Amino acid sequence: MIELRDLQLLTALARHQHFAKAAKDCGMSQPAFSMRIRNLEEKLGLSIVRRGNRYQGLTGEGEMIVRRARSILDDAKALDQEIAASRGEVTGTLVLGVVPTATAFAAQVVNRLHEVHPRVLVQIDVTTSMAIQQRLLDGTIDAGVTYADSVPPGLITIMDLYEESYVLLAPEAMVAEQGDSISWQEAAMLPLSLLEPGMQNRRILDRVFAELDLRPDVMSESNGFMSAMIMAREGAVATILPRALADALGEISGTRALALPSNLDEAVSQARPICLASLQRTPELTTVASLRRVVAAFVR
Repeated sequence: MIELRDLQLLTALARHQHFAKAAKDCGMSQPAFSMRIRNLEEKLGLSIVRRGNRYQGLTGEGEMIVRRARSILDDAKALDQEIAASRGEVTGTLVLGVVPTATAFAAQVVNRLHEVHPRVLVQIDVTTSMAIQQRLLDGTIDAGVTYADSVPPGLITIMDLYEESYVLLAPEAMVAEQGDSISWQEAAMLPLSLLEPGMQNRRILDRVFAELDLRPDVMSESNGFMSAMIMAREGAVATILPRALADALGEISGTRALALPSNLDEAVSQARPICLASLQRTPELTTVASLRRVVAAFVR
């Protein structure tokens, strides 16, 4: 009989697509991890992993087992949480995928959740909207804070949170003559540090600039905001941040945050709705249900 631990190892391997990374995630050495997968293959009498000099993916049988494994592990997780809920407790691990622009909002929500349910462990995975969509469907995250227009209809429940708008964070000397706001045309003329082109936030900003027939002066790119904010503080570049993140951080020494227009006349398609997305389950995971209640109260 296949053990739950075997299913956990297989789903970790499918997620990481790398033996060493999957072994580390499971708290095992790589040789012990590989041996356990080998033993499972021998027990079942079939090949699960396509092997070469490195990991080459799962066989057809392996993919079938992983699909069923995710469902079984999800049911086991739900059972554990329901048993705890019957004792009046909300406990367990909640894996939350978050797009980079919503990290400040997610952090505030997690703080509220911990105040109400201190025994819930939240794992925040900052990643792309496309990864959140896929991981919701394959069950490797429980919920996601992401762009509403990136979530497919049908299997996923959506709770609207807020509309993302933007500010320009710039060195004080760079915008000394500006008031409290700046136009997109003026922002495009400054040396900018933005997210990488593959990130949804960058695609949104690129679309705004294109609709206004602007070619921004992009000096650097990254997969997060930290380096851009440090460079702005040091006086090298300006960057464009979600207003929710700028508000949560407060003033950053040596910089100014200037409002960018969000009206449709000047920046069509600039604002994007952010939502809480979770897979439709019956019954719903108690950790996800608790998160949704906390988020609803926080948004109100």
